[in-house]
Amino acid sequence: MPVAQLTLELRIEHAQSLKDRRQVVRSLKDQLRQGFNISVAELDEAVTWQSATLGVAAISGSRSYLHQLIEEVERAARRMTNDLGAELADSFWDYLEN
Repeated sequence: MPVAQLTLELRIEHAQSLKDRRQVVRSLKDQLRQGFNISVAELDEAVTWQSATLGVAAISGSRSYLHQLIEEVERAARRMTNDLGAELADSFWDYLEN
């Protein structure tokens, strides 16, 4: 069964504190989970206030469904980060199969 994995690297230039950073990260995670029924987790520790890395995972019996889903999630994440005053600096995805 295929599993899709998406990594999102965020730049949060306006963050002046860890609290500002957390607000953006938490909001993005919640919106993605709610909108797409996917797993989302923060992958890095809060080393700097202006950056964050999120990991997204989805599983399905259909690789083509996963491909469409991940593309939609990536587009939505770009739109959501802009709405939150952040920027999607980079993203990359891959499939894992058993």
